[in-house]
Amino acid sequence: MTTHVKRAFKYRFYPTDAQAAELSRTFGCVRKVYNLALAARTEAWTRQERVNYNQTSALLTAWKKTEEFAYLNDVSSVPLQQTLRHLQVAFTNFFGKRAKYPRFKSRKKSHRSAEYTTSGFRFREGGLTLAKMTEPLAIVWSRPLPEGASPSTVTVSQDAAGRWFVSLLVEDPTVTSLPVADMAVGVDVGLNHLLTLSTGEKIANPRHERRDRVRLALAQRRLAKKAKGDGANRAKARRKVAGIHAKITDRRRDILHKLSTRLVRENQVVVIEDLAVRNLLKNHALARAISDAAWTQFRTMLEYKAAWYERELIAVDRFFPSSRLCSTCGALRDKMPLNVRTWTCNCGATHDRDVNAAKNLLAAGLAVSVCGAGVRPQRSTPGGRSAVKQKTPRRKP
Repeated sequence: MTTHVKRAFKYRFYPTDAQAAELSRTFGCVRKVYNLALAARTEAWTRQERVNYNQTSALLTAWKKTEEFAYLNDVSSVPLQQTLRHLQVAFTNFFGKRAKYPRFKSRKKSHRSAEYTTSGFRFREGGLTLAKMTEPLAIVWSRPLPEGASPSTVTVSQDAAGRWFVSLLVEDPTVTSLPVADMAVGVDVGLNHLLTLSTGEKIANPRHERRDRVRLALAQRRLAKKAKGDGANRAKARRKVAGIHAKITDRRRDILHKLSTRLVRENQVVVIEDLAVRNLLKNHALARAISDAAWTQFRTMLEYKAAWYERELIAVDRFFPSSRLCSTCGALRDKMPLNVRTWTCNCGATHDRDVNAAKNLLAAGLAVSVCGAGVRPQRSTPGGRSAVKQKTPRRKP
């Protein structure tokens, strides 16, 4: 029997005034409890002591009994406990050297959220009612939940544009391993073209941010002219800017989902380049375009979808000279300036730079897969370092 994959289904909803007020209070209390617990753990850390989740939970009980923080009793206790669990995870990642030290949550933070477990909500007949509320949320069910699905957690959030969302985490029995495919593809990311495949196909870069750059600049100028403070006009101008950013983000996410799903469904093996995007963003001439292309987000989608459908994702080392290597004879060129888009090898083969790079990535990735190598295989690629095999976790039977 195969364990079902847990998936989050996100929907937009429109709260009543009373529900919006209750959720805003909850967001504020969640932020306050997180910061109080983080301060307590930081103080203990200076004394070389560790405070765990159970201790912060006891502190929360004590805070509720004080006059200063008595308002914490006015909201559901479930999101408050959940934020303590999130803080525990943050410290676990810090001690495991997987993340930096946790930071305090700012009151001016644009994105606000609260998480409810099963004891904090009621889900019946397609209606979701949160704790401390009498009416279900007016959710726009843009796509159906899996038949018979029951949420294990519900996350309510509000973005910078003022839009409200609810995310339901459910087990999705429809996500199963796909039949084995006889196709493999190398993927080279770029700016002129978003993706270039080893098959020769090139996918245009939509340049989402550039399409709205004029509107965004105008909205930002209008925001800059508003008097600083908490005035309604400034808040309205700020939401206008956030709304444009949100539309850009939504369009970008939509096309990346479609492309990543297509690649994983059609191919048994997908090979990409292990780019250091953070370092590339230091190039101020290209940082804006690289951010808009969202290469890291695309890779993340490939990773979890490959795990869902039991496909293999392989990342080739960033120092592998995919552009300078002839995919026909294997000859390596010394230099390949960025302005060179086509070139001819001594063997007579003429290459499109990006297609050639995608073919070389595919060859290097398949070599790793066939050799059965680990994360750092012994075989070195010509002129570069080793390839990296992205381990795809398989669901336990």
